[in-house]
Amino acid sequence: MRLTTRTNLAIRILMYCGINQDRISRSADVAEACNASVNHLAQVVNMLHQHGFITASRGRMGGIKLATTPENINVGEVFRVFESEVPFTECASPETNTCPLVDACRLKSAIGRALEAFFHELDMLTLDDLVRGNCGLKEILTFREAVTTPCKEAIAG
Repeated sequence: MRLTTRTNLAIRILMYCGINQDRISRSADVAEACNASVNHLAQVVNMLHQHGFITASRGRMGGIKLATTPENINVGEVFRVFESEVPFTECASPETNTCPLVDACRLKSAIGRALEAFFHELDMLTLDDLVRGNCGLKEILTFREAVTTPCKEAIAG
């Protein structure tokens, strides 16, 4: 299985916003930290905004921010938003299917069950699970001009 670039970038954007919850983040800063083009990032930001994961505003004082707390952002839901229109197999898309085996193939249902198991695992994960106490991620994604303070978990450990 391979995730789309959009899904991968969506999770990076959400993790960036989760680490930098106390500020509105500029798209250029997020793009740089996430190793993405500003144009590609803008497309993904638009989808995240449309589905209520982030707030986005334009202009000089604009930027992006989580629309809710990291605990309320379900990773499985994010993956479904970005992966739902991309069929995993050709036979999952009746409009473009050319496989002559589709009516007798037993693999199709097995793949369906495997995908449901995959999404079930992601449904048990929140953005908070990805960012809370993740000192390495905090080091990578903390806005560079922000005052840096040692990660509490690193000090305690």
